[in-house]
Amino acid sequence: MHPVRVSIPSFRSENNSMEKGYTVFKIDVLMNGRQHSVEKRYSEFHALHKMLKKSIKPPEIPSKHVRNWVPKVLEQRRHGLELYLQAIIMENGVLPKIFLDFLNIRHFPSVPKTESCGSFDTESEESSKLSHQPVLLFLRDPFLLPSHDTFANVVIEGVVHGVFYPDLQPR
Repeated sequence: MHPVRVSIPSFRSENNSMEKGYTVFKIDVLMNGRQHSVEKRYSEFHALHKMLKKSIKPPEIPSKHVRNWVPKVLEQRRHGLELYLQAIIMENGVLPKIFLDFLNIRHFPSVPKTESCGSFDTESEESSKLSHQPVLLFLRDPFLLPSHDTFANVVIEGVVHGVFYPDLQPR
């Protein structure tokens, strides 16, 4: 199973007075147990395709010219774009940075299938590491407490102190 999974569950039409209507595709991205969604127009898929051709051999992209107002045709385009994204993931051991950027996935060099392909990033390995904040803060060792159901209170108290007093050092 690949660490990056994508699907395009839906699309919607956008109309405004400045330009003619267009279709927006909702892309669900699941990576390492975290899911988010991005919305892209077909023109953004087409631009991605042109840029990917510089570094990899991408699969065929659905036709650029369709009658956008026909729901059946839009559903075929949605399905074709979903297969297009999935094929890029399946056919490439290393996903290009431009593809990760398109899906709004942060670039982590240590995670398989998310390494940049020919990237000119100057970001050091140290600056790409995740930092964390403590989630629980115990003011005393919970294992030294008496055994009569105070452990639950210690956990709650620790969470409250961790959330509201994160700079408070344990005794």
